[in-house]
Amino acid sequence: MRRIGAALLLPLATALALAGCGSSAPPPASPNATVTATGGFGAAPTVKIPAEKASSDLYFKTEVHGSGPTLAKSDSFLTNYSVYIWSGTTHKLALSTYTATPQVLAATLLPGLSKALDGQKMGSRVLAVLPPKYGFGSAGNPQAGVTGTDTLVFVVDMIKIYPAADSAAGAQVSDGGGSLPTVTAATGKAPTVKIPATAPPSSLVVKTLIKGSGTPVAKGQYVVTQYVGLNWRTRAIFDSSWTRGAPLGFRIDATPAQIIPGWDKGLVGVPVGSRVMLVIPPKDGYGSAGASSAGIKGTDTLVFVVDVLDAVNGSH
Repeated sequence: MRRIGAALLLPLATALALAGCGSSAPPPASPNATVTATGGFGAAPTVKIPAEKASSDLYFKTEVHGSGPTLAKSDSFLTNYSVYIWSGTTHKLALSTYTATPQVLAATLLPGLSKALDGQKMGSRVLAVLPPKYGFGSAGNPQAGVTGTDTLVFVVDMIKIYPAADSAAGAQVSDGGGSLPTVTAATGKAPTVKIPATAPPSSLVVKTLIKGSGTPVAKGQYVVTQYVGLNWRTRAIFDSSWTRGAPLGFRIDATPAQIIPGWDKGLVGVPVGSRVMLVIPPKDGYGSAGASSAGIKGTDTLVFVVDVLDAVNGSH
């Protein structure tokens, strides 16, 4: 389900140029304008889609007007959403987060959805009907089960904003050092990590660098994080949410797992607002197979500096 959600929401570089095209108000006779979504904010919506073919017009409507902060293009946000695939005269629900946990998304999404959410306030519910040219184009998205002629219908509840520079907000208690990496950082910027010229520890290490004042992370929660990841052997960064400009969200202790074991083990009990250093041996990382796409061998120890921005339950 998580892979399907990512496929439906990640933008296509070739489609972004379409974001400014079209109108949010198709002619009154347009089938797209007859799609409705009813129900209260935060609850799964009741969506009605007509038993006829969709038109080629982009349509969106703010069903509930929120009063929270306004979403900017550089922000990410916590959301519950449902998405339907409208094919010819029929439709089906492809994904709904209302029955699991909310998810964090970047403001830059599919072109029609980006347009629908631009300038919206938190606490809003937005209905968006995206014909192919405002979604995945004529190529569709086979991974998500979307053809090049399918229209997508989204209902999005906008819960909370995470600015691009969001970081740990607690009290500094350590910068690591000694036999562990040393971590330094300016407020709101990616941490700098210096790995010592010694052998790594053989077991998982969880070191609190900044202690937050929020509630501790619990199993089953959806956790929102900023992080930088390094390979102890190469001392080089192989992944960073800071570089991508959007935090990572995942369900902790999920089945199947959404993150490597060292994160599942190391982040449970960490208060929201904290920054922790995770030193992860192979058995708690990518195992003996490693991860060749990131240059990680089966014997490599990994170092992550993780800022825990939020942890939310399924009923949010």
